[in-house]
Amino acid sequence: MFFDVLTLFPGMFDSPFADSILGKAVERGLVNITAHHLRDWAEGKHKITDDVPYGGGDGMVLKPEPVVSALRDLKAKRPQARVLLMTPQGKPFRQQHAQMLAGEESLIFVCGRYEGFDERIRSMVDSEYSLGDFVLTGGELAAMAMIDAVARLVPGVLGNRDSALGDSYSDGLLEYPQYTRPADFEGMKVPEVLLSGNHAAIAKWRRRQQLLRTLIRRPELLDDACLSEEDRRTLDDLLQDQADGHL
Repeated sequence: MFFDVLTLFPGMFDSPFADSILGKAVERGLVNITAHHLRDWAEGKHKITDDVPYGGGDGMVLKPEPVVSALRDLKAKRPQARVLLMTPQGKPFRQQHAQMLAGEESLIFVCGRYEGFDERIRSMVDSEYSLGDFVLTGGELAAMAMIDAVARLVPGVLGNRDSALGDSYSDGLLEYPQYTRPADFEGMKVPEVLLSGNHAAIAKWRRRQQLLRTLIRRPELLDDACLSEEDRRTLDDLLQDQADGHL
């Protein structure tokens, strides 16, 4: 899968994707991540990429010419690529978006800077995303986070193809608690069910824990989660326990 990033600071992308799982995925050719310097498409002796905003105001605005020229060149190489704009005005990025985008062959990320970008850039954008209701100094960190979230879902990137299935948000719920050795750490013991070897009981316990954690920490997620009839019965029991003050 190809990830192209249009940015004024391409050096920011060197280290985050050089190590660990994504570093290995790059080495194996499963993903290709390239940061392109926006100034390479700027015109004139000084390669200017920004200018003062019409109508006045503080800060500088990215000019449309270099961004549009860059996107046209990148799209000429990979016509099917989806263009994603990093902006606080975009829709909040969610796990379901990562799952959808992982099915694409190529993505192009446009990273804004300064006071933003000329509005006419939006004519070449397919989707706009934000990491949340806060403002960063630029879109690079948002693009890195999205690339990480999408790339790990590309087949072959994770060692076990089922590893992502139990992640938080993969099915609309938070992930269940995880434990490893030792079984007793400073008096804090691993739940007995996880030591039982009874896989059906373990699966039931984990699902209950997912519902419990989501109910306590992110109850709003339950409105859109895909729940079975057994899940709903378990949730009713948990809600009763909550009402009785047992949670």
